[in-house]
Amino acid sequence: MTTIEKFIAGIPKAELHLHIEGTFEPELMFEIARRNHIKLNYSSVDELKAAYNFNNLQEFLDIYYSGANVLIEEQDFYDLTYSYLLRIHSQNVLHTEIFFDPQTHTSRGILFSKVISGIHRAMEEAQEKLGISSQLILSFLRHLSEKDAFKTLEEALPYRSWITAFGLDSSEKGNPPAKFERVFSKACELGFSVVAHAGEEGPPEYVWEALNLLKVSRIDHGNRSLEDPILVEELVKLQLPLTVCPLSNQKLKVVKDMTKHPLKTMLEKGMMATVNSDDPAYFGGYMNENYLAVTLALNLSKQQIAQLAKNSFASSFLDEAEKLTMIEKVDNYLVSTSGII
Repeated sequence: MTTIEKFIAGIPKAELHLHIEGTFEPELMFEIARRNHIKLNYSSVDELKAAYNFNNLQEFLDIYYSGANVLIEEQDFYDLTYSYLLRIHSQNVLHTEIFFDPQTHTSRGILFSKVISGIHRAMEEAQEKLGISSQLILSFLRHLSEKDAFKTLEEALPYRSWITAFGLDSSEKGNPPAKFERVFSKACELGFSVVAHAGEEGPPEYVWEALNLLKVSRIDHGNRSLEDPILVEELVKLQLPLTVCPLSNQKLKVVKDMTKHPLKTMLEKGMMATVNSDDPAYFGGYMNENYLAVTLALNLSKQQIAQLAKNSFASSFLDEAEKLTMIEKVDNYLVSTSGII
C-alpha cells in the first residue's frame, strides 16, 4: 500500500450519496437469487461482472433494475444493507446516508414494509455492533409520475421516524425537478429534508430548479453546475453541498477521463464538494477507491483530501454537535499523520 493509499484508508469520512440497491455485489445477487428460486440472465458471477460496461446512465439503470428483481423478502434487504455497512466499516466510514428506491420494489408487488424494515434493521445492528451511524433517504424515481411519488410518500408516513429526507433519482434527461415540485413541497411541509440528483446528465437549469423549486439541502452530483458561472457563485454563497461520485462519473461517461474530473475545480472555487461511491458494486469501487482514483488523477494534496472528508461531515444530516465531533476527528488524524504518512 502506497503512502497516499494509507492516508486515504485511515482518514475518517462520511458517505452521502449511496444507493443501497447499487451495492448489490454479484456474489450476493446470485446467493439471494438461489434462495428465492429466481433465475438470473447470467450463468456466472464473472459473466454478470462483464456486463457492467455502460455507455450512459440508462444502460446502467436497465441492469440495475434487473438485479433488484431478486430482492423479495425482508431478509434480502437486510443482507444487502448489512453487507454494505460491513464493507464501509473496513474503510473507516463513520457515517452514511443511504438512498433507497421503494418504487423499484413496490411496482413489482413487494410490500413497502418489507423493504424499509430490512434496511432499517441492518442500520440499527451496524450502529450497535460496528459503531456506524446512518440515516435513510427515500428517493422518488423521476421517470415515474408525480402521482406515483405522492402514493409512495403516503406509504412512507407510518415509518417517518426512520426516514431523514426525500430525494430524486433515476433517468435525469427529460425528467426535470419541476415535475416533482408539489410532492417535494409536501415533504418539506411534513418536516423532512430534501435532496435531488441534478446536473449529472441534465443541464445546469435542472440544478437551478432543484434549488428554487424543490428547496433542496444538497445537490446530488451537480457536475454540470460549472457550466453556469452565476450558478457556481450561488452554490458557493449558499455553501450548498454537492455529493460528487468520481468512479460513477467515469463509468457512465459523464467525464471521459478522470484527469478531467471537475472535483478539484469545485474545491478551488470554494464549492462544498464531497466524494461518494453512488452504486459501488456496478462502478468499481467504494469510498476509498473513489478517493484514491480522484486523488491520483487530479494530484490532490493531503489537505484537499482532508477538506473533502470534513466537507462530508459538514454536509451531512448529523446534528451540529456531531458534525463538529466528526470534523475534529479528521483534524486530529491530519495532525497525527503529519510526517508519518
